[in-house]
Amino acid sequence: MKARLSNSEIKRIRSLSQKKYRDEYGLFVVEGEKLVEEALKSGFRVEAVYRKDSIGEEAMARISQFSTPSPVLAVVRKPEETQVRIPDSGLFLALDTVRDPGNLGTIVRIADWFGINAIFATGDTVDIYNPKVVQATMGAVFRIDFHYCDLLQTVSGFSAKGGKVYGTFLDGENIYGKELKTGQNSPVLMVMGNESEGISPEIEACVHERLYIPSYPPDIPGSESLNVAVATAIAVSEFRRRLY
Repeated sequence: MKARLSNSEIKRIRSLSQKKYRDEYGLFVVEGEKLVEEALKSGFRVEAVYRKDSIGEEAMARISQFSTPSPVLAVVRKPEETQVRIPDSGLFLALDTVRDPGNLGTIVRIADWFGINAIFATGDTVDIYNPKVVQATMGAVFRIDFHYCDLLQTVSGFSAKGGKVYGTFLDGENIYGKELKTGQNSPVLMVMGNESEGISPEIEACVHERLYIPSYPPDIPGSESLNVAVATAIAVSEFRRRLY
């Protein structure tokens, strides 16, 4: 016999596709065997798990955030926001108004791969618990500390602690020939900007070193710029390469 979901329960789960309800209830949804497994073994509190085999295909289709429902869905409680503290060392990311869910999810996954423990973001960056973002992280959302903050204050905090702040710009210095701090002895912050506008003037004024990822060959016109997630991967990889 299939477990029956009440209409109010279905309505509540479906409402979590919208940020205002995720904020109101303090909950978000993850779908798929891998993501639910990641949620269950993380330190996050899993409120409920729904399996298609238990509730039926029709009910799963009604609570799913996607056009093709997954075989399992979990409702997870968002962690409490903690105070932003500037670390003594390490490499960190700052996101200045990244709006695309796929980009943010990929950046979180990149941070997880390269051992970056925290990301700082402007309040108008897309919600980390947006279903498309969560899906794109492939589970990294449960391992990366993500802070929405006054980014200008945070960037200034890195400087005040003797840290180095880098940013990517089309008129920056070639990242491959540039000496880079690796974060071993002091904190390093890599700022990535908005998909179309780049880094805002206020944050740009606080950047110590302007970096550029050159195209190849340099004398032949190509794409105008790189996708922000791709640029993040290249930049972070270059910082990490200096450790080997």
